[in-house]
Amino acid sequence: MRMKLTKYSHACLVLEKNGQSLVIDPGVWSSDFVVPENVVGIVITHEHPDHCDPKKLQGIFEKNPDSVIYAHQAVVDKHDSIPTQPVESNKIIHVGDFVLEFCGGEHAVIHETWPRIANLGVMIDDTLYYPGDSFTPPSRSVELLALPASAPWMKLSEAMDFLGSVKPSRAFPTHDAILSETGQSLVDTMLGDVAEEAGVSYTRIAAGNSVEV
Repeated sequence: MRMKLTKYSHACLVLEKNGQSLVIDPGVWSSDFVVPENVVGIVITHEHPDHCDPKKLQGIFEKNPDSVIYAHQAVVDKHDSIPTQPVESNKIIHVGDFVLEFCGGEHAVIHETWPRIANLGVMIDDTLYYPGDSFTPPSRSVELLALPASAPWMKLSEAMDFLGSVKPSRAFPTHDAILSETGQSLVDTMLGDVAEEAGVSYTRIAAGNSVEV
């Protein structure tokens, strides 16, 4: 069964299938986010505000009171007033009609003096893989990769290496709210070159747009 993917600015994604919606990382920089109908689950890869905005979560639950947050225990512990379920690496769970597999466990290093926090990547329906704030490789082949493109915790060369090693069938950039249009164009050129060499179809999805996956 195919899914509809809507990409919002920065790191927020919404997947729709069989009349159900799955929200991933509705953070403060995803200002264009629109609360979907019939949200069966919300995946939070880690606790940073650009991935987890309490106001957006409140809006989701007001419209979808039966929804549940799926996240690492460290994130769940910060949201005890709303429905949550802790998940961990190497676990597969069913959320509505979606199948989620989690991997990883730690956020990428921002600076050696800063403590590392929990971070989980997620594979949805054996199709879409999003690593959150890390370059943790998935445990299986990837059809579509949501590739972090810019952040204080990464160098573009790391994204290029990750794309070349994972070698998904298709990839699109995400996590890039701090880039100007010029910066996005540069990233797309450099990642696009790596994708072409690896036989990967690389295409930017404009914020607010939807594609079938």
